[in-house]
Amino acid sequence: MIDIREVGPRDGLQAEKPVTIGQRIEFIQQLISAGVTHLEIASFMRDDLVPSMAGAEQVVVGVPAKIGLTRVGLVANTKGAQRAMTSGLDEITITVSLSETYSQKNTGKSRTDAVKIAGEVVNFIDGKVPTDAVISCAFGSPYADVSMQDDLPVIVRELKNLGYTRITLADTTGEATPRSVREALTLVGTDVGLHLHETRGTGLVNALAGLEAGVRRFDTSLGGIGGSPFADGAAGNVATETLVFLLHDLGYETSINLEKLLAVTPLLTQMIGHRLPSALAQLHSP
Repeated sequence: MIDIREVGPRDGLQAEKPVTIGQRIEFIQQLISAGVTHLEIASFMRDDLVPSMAGAEQVVVGVPAKIGLTRVGLVANTKGAQRAMTSGLDEITITVSLSETYSQKNTGKSRTDAVKIAGEVVNFIDGKVPTDAVISCAFGSPYADVSMQDDLPVIVRELKNLGYTRITLADTTGEATPRSVREALTLVGTDVGLHLHETRGTGLVNALAGLEAGVRRFDTSLGGIGGSPFADGAAGNVATETLVFLLHDLGYETSINLEKLLAVTPLLTQMIGHRLPSALAQLHSP
């Protein structure tokens, strides 16, 4: 079984103009109805800094816990972690960048300080829920400040030693190729998630390279929406429907009903007010 973590309600919508909390909840519930069981639904940041993610607690209330459903929230520090834990989420993620420049642009913190904060967060959570450290720019950086071979194993080891139960490698600015994906997995092992972007149109082939190497966890977004607002030119995520289509054709199982998933794309198109990047989604959206 392949674990697809749908990040559209957070990573995807964060890059869009704000939509209402009610629309966000409806979007998430429609994804759940399509068989999506692992979703990043909110981020616990300051509303004035990330207005598209305002009202995180209300979103969580609108998506109540149930057996078999994992509701994920992104935090940036212990204050956000406290909010997320109080809301009753099932999994917490935090982002740490391999790129010093991107770390400063994204959080205003150095890479060293970001790792320290990640340690504070995992200590605060204290094993109550699973924790996932997402490593931004894991495959390289447009700022020429990352050596994947030297830097990636070190930060993965640091985060595991801090107590993170999951590690996800993120191709934040679309630097990865199938070759570098395979090389990264050789360095750190295949018990990681992959969070891939389509900046250079290689996201899906990179996912296939990871799959063939043994990765079984992937972050995707419906319609391929998303992209970091802190990285110039960063495109959206690998589209959930495209990866599910490929996985099912190759004989892999997911929890997702592809037909029902595609039926959600018109709602998403209407919500964000423009066509979705995914070609497969465009076939099923007005």
